[in-house]
Amino acid sequence: MSGNPWAQGRILAGGARPRVLFGRMYEDPGVELSVFPPPGARVLCVASAGDTAAALAGAGYEVTAVDVNPVQLEYARGRLERGAPAVDGTAERMLATGRAAAAALLPAWRRPSLERFLRLDDPAEQARRWRTRLDGPGLRLLMGAALRPAGAMAAALRPAFRGAVPAGFDLVLRRRIARGVSRHPNARNPWAWRLLLGDEILPAAKLAGPPVELVAADVAGHLERVAPGAYDAVTLSNVLDGPGPAFARRLRAAVRHAVRPGGVAVLRSFREPAASGPGRAADDRSMLWGVVRVIGL
Repeated sequence: MSGNPWAQGRILAGGARPRVLFGRMYEDPGVELSVFPPPGARVLCVASAGDTAAALAGAGYEVTAVDVNPVQLEYARGRLERGAPAVDGTAERMLATGRAAAAALLPAWRRPSLERFLRLDDPAEQARRWRTRLDGPGLRLLMGAALRPAGAMAAALRPAFRGAVPAGFDLVLRRRIARGVSRHPNARNPWAWRLLLGDEILPAAKLAGPPVELVAADVAGHLERVAPGAYDAVTLSNVLDGPGPAFARRLRAAVRHAVRPGGVAVLRSFREPAASGPGRAADDRSMLWGVVRVIGL
């Protein structure tokens, strides 16, 4: 676990005990379902809140879900094996704070206005309303105060995670949301409702379904220990948003070891893309990711 700050189970400064970081997941498994081998393949994901593991298992994959945070893993186990309800984690509390501030200061960000926006089913109209009603000077000031390098969010994060926040993140995040609402119909996008309003538009359903193998481990260590070619595909979100270059090199080698030739790896990162570009980030309906890379192995 050396070099992996996710092992601490906390993304905010202060405190020592691991916490549930993600009560729900902010990644669209439609990306994986479009590029993974056919159902029946053996795949690995990060356990996190269990949503992606449940979606892949429900689609017919043999799923192993790994998490280095023991509290997060047990939370996923409760949802996947016992049908426990979702609870708010650190990410949800941070998002709720931002939404409350926007609603208190900006009329366009109050619930009735946001509900009207999120019920739209026309990306062109969504893009127009985002540009003319929601993404105004007030939002820019508020997000600038919260999300720039000297802002409230950066000050609250543990040092290892501050580097994963892109420079000018207020502008970056506004651009990512604009990209998402101009491409995906809001009315059928549960991630848009979850991000902007904190609501779930799908019926509350228990995740418990086809079995998922849950493993308490650092994902790089697990991939190093399995037999060569043990997996047909892997999907890793946020894993490199915090660890340094040495861990990244180790993880890349572990993926090459653990995924069979001809397999697929999906890598999501919160960071802004390098010269190689954002990959499939625009296809992910959650709108948060800077990079969604699909790698053939």
